[in-house]
Amino acid sequence: MPNPTRGEALALMEAWTASESLRKHMLSVEAAMVAYARRFGEDEQRWAITGLLHDFDYERYPNAEQQADAEHPAEGVRYLRSIGVEDDICAAILGHAHYTGVSRETRLAQALFACDELSGLLTACALVKPSKSLHDVEVRGVRKKLKDKAFARGVSREDIVGGAAELGVDLDEHIQFVLDAMRGIAAELGLEGNADLNSGGSRDSTPLAGGA
Repeated sequence: MPNPTRGEALALMEAWTASESLRKHMLSVEAAMVAYARRFGEDEQRWAITGLLHDFDYERYPNAEQQADAEHPAEGVRYLRSIGVEDDICAAILGHAHYTGVSRETRLAQALFACDELSGLLTACALVKPSKSLHDVEVRGVRKKLKDKAFARGVSREDIVGGAAELGVDLDEHIQFVLDAMRGIAAELGLEGNADLNSGGSRDSTPLAGGA
């Protein structure tokens, strides 16, 4: 049985996830993963599916106790394996959670880990802007928020810094790259903002990283 198509993966994610914010998080990570797939010359659909499904079981199995082989992401991966999703995708999804003990041995797994927490921080940075727009988020501001432990407390700074290093990319470059990818779907994320409130009333015209 082949991996699900992007449409099938999206339908699965939405069937298991009612929360709009969690859905948007997975869409954000998907966008970043697709951009990195283009940059590295990898299979965009496989990387998209990995980003789109990495937290699809979180609402059903939140795993507050961080059990390695139960709840999120283990239960979701069991289901994915039952429908034929390939091992490298499943291993990447398991590896994005430290407590599973699954090492991140592939670039796919490393990219997922690197994009996961950062996408959450970038969303938080956009939401505190008057415009609530990703187009008004800048790398230097994100770096300041990284040092502010009171801001977006649930976001692991260690994972953001460590994820970039593990992927082998400069942190500032990584922040800009993921930011550009998310800007490409800003309207879908509800982070397009009001053009009149964006800095100078204009949009950043930087093209989506990875050539899109």
